Amino acid sequence: MEGFLLLATLYLTAAVVAVPIVARLGLGSVLGYLLAGILIGPVLGLVGDTQANDLQHFAEFGVVMMLFLIGLELEPRALWDMRHRLLGVGGLQITLTTGAVMAGAMWLGLVWQTALAVGLTLALSSTAIVLQTLSEKGLTRTAGGRATFAVLLTQDIAVIPMLALLPLLAVSQKPSLAPDGSVTRANSAGVDDHATSISLIADLPSWGVTLVTIGAIVSIILVGHYLTRPLFRFIHGARLHEMFTAVALLIVVAIAFLMNLVGVSPALGTFLAGVVLANSEFRHELESNIEPFKGLLLGLFFMTVGAGINFHILFGDPFKIIGLTLALMVIKGTILYGLGTAFKLRDGNKWLLTLALAQAGEFGFVLISFGLQTHVLTQSIGQTLLLVIALSMLLTPLFFILHDYLSRRAAEGPTHQLEADEIDEQQPIIIAGIGRFGQVVNRMLQMSGFRATVLDHDLPTIELMRKFGFKSFFGDPTRPELLHAAGLDKAKVLVAALDDKDANTRLVRYARHERPDLNIVARARDRVHVYELYRAGADHIVREMFDSSLRAGRYVLEDLGLTDFEANEMETAFYKHDRMALRDLAELWKPGVPLDQNKEYLARAQELNRELETALVRQDVAKDTGK
Repeated sequence: MEGFLLLATLYLTAAVVAVPIVARLGLGSVLGYLLAGILIGPVLGLVGDTQANDLQHFAEFGVVMMLFLIGLELEPRALWDMRHRLLGVGGLQITLTTGAVMAGAMWLGLVWQTALAVGLTLALSSTAIVLQTLSEKGLTRTAGGRATFAVLLTQDIAVIPMLALLPLLAVSQKPSLAPDGSVTRANSAGVDDHATSISLIADLPSWGVTLVTIGAIVSIILVGHYLTRPLFRFIHGARLHEMFTAVALLIVVAIAFLMNLVGVSPALGTFLAGVVLANSEFRHELESNIEPFKGLLLGLFFMTVGAGINFHILFGDPFKIIGLTLALMVIKGTILYGLGTAFKLRDGNKWLLTLALAQAGEFGFVLISFGLQTHVLTQSIGQTLLLVIALSMLLTPLFFILHDYLSRRAAEGPTHQLEADEIDEQQPIIIAGIGRFGQVVNRMLQMSGFRATVLDHDLPTIELMRKFGFKSFFGDPTRPELLHAAGLDKAKVLVAALDDKDANTRLVRYARHERPDLNIVARARDRVHVYELYRAGADHIVREMFDSSLRAGRYVLEDLGLTDFEANEMETAFYKHDRMALRDLAELWKPGVPLDQNKEYLARAQELNRELETALVRQDVAKDTGK
């Protein structure tokens, strides 16, 4: 017990010290966790290899929880819509990378069976690091982020056939010997020793394994669809919030255990369960209960990766290890860049796909361990691969920093060089422009239980909104194709709130032309802009400073001695008169003619001012006489 507490204290202390410092430097939390692990492991020697490997079993549960949460964000229909990316970008990436790495390994002298195992192992990327960093930087909703997610999802699914293929590649069935003559065992990073684990498929023929695996997956789908809702309703009746947390953990742990029993990746099983539960009314409850555990365990996982780096092997032949790591990342990066070009990603998204996935991933630990146990890999090859994977994961945060630099350079150029996000949802409300004006509208809608599709062409504003948890899409709202992708054909309300008054007017005019029945609420800069929007077809026009000025005027009246009721009456009367006056004057406004040169406009404006004064006087007299 004391040993566990000491180990926990070391890890938590290192995380609390290193992660905030690295994050404040703008390097991301993942790099902070990796450096913390290196500090307490190889540098200070406070954590041994055995302790790090034992703790890694527990820490990898963070990856399992992360994929469960990813599944909760994906409806089955959305997954089906991604099939072209999954089979296209993802499938080609795995195939081409495996072939290229296999060719390089055979060139270095490995037999084709071992070279193929190495290619499969290094074709995978780090789901944990990449998705965590994409989320932190608000890049998940970009076209590059979506392509990256599709590749990662394909890789996670591909782990199953890879595990099935590895035993067929065994070169020797004899256990390998350590230098002292003792029988060596596989590094356990990522996989438990099969000799001591429980299995439902250990003695089954191949067809039996297939049936049991399919049965387990079907059971997850049926239980998730039919039994979870009654279970959550029953727990809800207890009125104990901790029971929701217990049920959420039970779902994840039980599915992971079942997947282990049938030899399937626990992460894939929980991802499938998340997809099944994506339409559940308890989805947000599950997310809020699992999220804290996921974050902590993922951080622990990154720290165990850093603590497990064997610097003795690295320093024994640094040029070889670093050269192999860089060669791997160049090969994968080249393939990914080519795929991004083939699938017509723009420069920014293409570089995101390339730099985000150039590393090897945590599932490589799983394949290496299994490859050592089935004697597909030798101990020396396994140790080298483990170090290459760990170093490539360590370099990944630096690649994201390079992407940030390239993005800033691109942002300094013409705006049209940036590709618009792919819009994956259509809500009955479209908000075009999410500046100070649009943000208030969006927040009020969300508080009232409504969701809107938010568009804006200001990338920093979009990224800021994403960091605060507001889903939004980058792109020029005045582009017809983007508006239709956002659901203009079916929307009930369009909020035109762009900063550029001319662009806002063009947006209203186009939307009215396309949808005569659409309700359009438009933001106006000033009175003249009100007239322009009126001619363009807006239903409700709001001057951005008018309401705040009304409130300020009411406060002045109250400070002068009027009661709250009297000030409110004055405010209401002025508002109604101004609204009526604007409509009348809009009919007399002539585009291109200054207001002071439009005689009809001036005459009507003066008349309306006299009417306002008369109305306010009558209102005061009525109050004084008690009528």
